[in-house]
Amino acid sequence: MELQTLQYELRDGLALVTLNRPDQLNAINLQMRRDLTALAEELFFNDRVRVVLFTGAGRAFSAGGDIAHFEQGWLTPAFRAHSRRLVKFFDDLEMLEKPVMAAINGPATGGGLELALACDVRFAAEEATLGFRENYLGLIPGIGGCARLARLIGVARAKELIFAGTMLPANEALAIGLVNRVTPGEKLLDEARDYAQMLLKRAPQSLGLAKKILNLVANGDQTTAIVMEGLAQSILLKTEDHQEGLRAFREKTKPQFTGK
Repeated sequence: MELQTLQYELRDGLALVTLNRPDQLNAINLQMRRDLTALAEELFFNDRVRVVLFTGAGRAFSAGGDIAHFEQGWLTPAFRAHSRRLVKFFDDLEMLEKPVMAAINGPATGGGLELALACDVRFAAEEATLGFRENYLGLIPGIGGCARLARLIGVARAKELIFAGTMLPANEALAIGLVNRVTPGEKLLDEARDYAQMLLKRAPQSLGLAKKILNLVANGDQTTAIVMEGLAQSILLKTEDHQEGLRAFREKTKPQFTGK
């Protein structure tokens, strides 16, 4: 897998993906869209990938869409077709039955924040800022940003943030639930990796199905979600990891889950 705008490292189950256009604040250009599309195949079908962690090279997580992308005189259908690459990738991250994390090391705006919103857990450096500034270009967050932001922090707060184009400091983002944890910048990746290591000790299928159910709760109705909980539980009862968990509980040892 050749990636021109991403660095990819898979070690002991943790896939670390670094957006790697630091001179452009990791702005998302056409090549990065192609690279993310290629990455999706790896994340879904490589069984050695257990947890995914995104971060940015240099001083930014991502400044969003490369401004040159909006200056090409697109025909409307062609623009939508190219946008679909990112829409599908972000949707894929939500569908992926593996935990996906973002370590937000600096500014995250536009498509960069939309990437973080598609992740399951967001850690932010103290110096990070987050927001949508599309209205300064006469645009809106158009790759799931409006929908995911409203679902995460509520419609009223999402309107306030998008209308004003405000970049929130990390601690304010934490206060409204936009990120899960704030840490000193020099400790960000270490803390994110520590959390990932905790996840790597959990039963992979139970994490994957819990993620699907929780996303369903966020997007649908409670009755359907509860039915799906029961179905998921009936599947997990038949896994080897469930038997391993029972054994470890009875023997008072730590379970060794394999994903089977």
